[in-house]
Amino acid sequence: MSIRRKACIAGAYEHPTRKAPDKTIAQLHAEVARGALADAGLTLADVDAYFCAGDAPGLGANSMADYLGLTPRHIDTTDTGGSAYLIHVSHAAQAIADGRCRVALITLAGRPRREGSSGVGTRMVTPTTPDVPFEMPYGPVTVNNYALAAARHMHEYGTTSEQLAWIKVAAAAHAQHNPNAMLREAVTVEDVLASPMIADPLHKLDCCVVSDGGGALVVVHPDIAKSLKRPVVNVLGAGEAIKGTLNGHVDLTWSAAALTGPAAFAEAGVKPADIQYASIYDSFTISVLIALEDLGFCKKGEGGRFVEDGGLISGVGRLPFNTDGGGLCNNHPANRGGMTKVIEAVRQLRGEAHPKVQVPNCTLALAHGMGGLLSTRHGSATLILERA
Repeated sequence: MSIRRKACIAGAYEHPTRKAPDKTIAQLHAEVARGALADAGLTLADVDAYFCAGDAPGLGANSMADYLGLTPRHIDTTDTGGSAYLIHVSHAAQAIADGRCRVALITLAGRPRREGSSGVGTRMVTPTTPDVPFEMPYGPVTVNNYALAAARHMHEYGTTSEQLAWIKVAAAAHAQHNPNAMLREAVTVEDVLASPMIADPLHKLDCCVVSDGGGALVVVHPDIAKSLKRPVVNVLGAGEAIKGTLNGHVDLTWSAAALTGPAAFAEAGVKPADIQYASIYDSFTISVLIALEDLGFCKKGEGGRFVEDGGLISGVGRLPFNTDGGGLCNNHPANRGGMTKVIEAVRQLRGEAHPKVQVPNCTLALAHGMGGLLSTRHGSATLILERA
């Protein structure tokens, strides 16, 4: 069943904190929930569906719905890491189109910065995870899993560290206009290359920040959206997929965005050239470059040329991206940055981004999320959104 224009994003809220020593994760969930509902002009009493993922404390939806005082008639706890919240938007739209609910609340919150989490420590995994006996003895960590993909892309296509650095330059150019961003200083390609090498070929400034915080979205039936005093943002298309190790037929140069992008574009009835703004998951610079290729903004192997010389800078490049500073500069709450990708896309479509980075007359945007490890297994989700 197509979800094209059958649901709308009515509320979006990003928590302003980047370090929360005085709040529990449940409190952060509650605060972003209230923020998104207030943005929509709705209350908790209006919510009849609740969506959350593995960042939610306790028993997930069981615990958080009770904590929030909700009695939802529809719930979804799909967890694919950072891409889960885009999948939640798609699933909420499907549920609304199917008559299962009319007002869906989606929340994310976490405190990885407060708890000392980073991408350079040994990955925390459940002992029953199938890959544990085969991979954990080698001590993989997040950053060097992404470095493997970067090194392979460089080997196959001649991509350079300088080209990757341009992605950070673009994010920083936007973050300087975001008062809540963790890193607000503009940087140059030379600055990125001079930062410490973390996992060859990724430098420190190729890596995202680690922050506390969270965000929330409210997805509603179109009839409800029309009754609210907010610009209507339609969900046009969506795609979701998993890419694993493919029984040993591993190719590190592509991601599951190669599956989710075409699906989302087909359902939306538009093509990559129509997109005016893109929110791209940026846990690392290589994540952005590979996603841009896989989503069809350029051919495979041409991502480096696409992003260099300011190709992603609003007002300068061919495709403005992550105008809040993204995970590279703004925030990466709960080590799951997909939620904020949707939030900034909504801001752009409403004309509510910072004036210095707002895309003029923005009516069509893409949001893309990824969760897991680029070089092994990960979930992917893509949304096409439209200002009515």
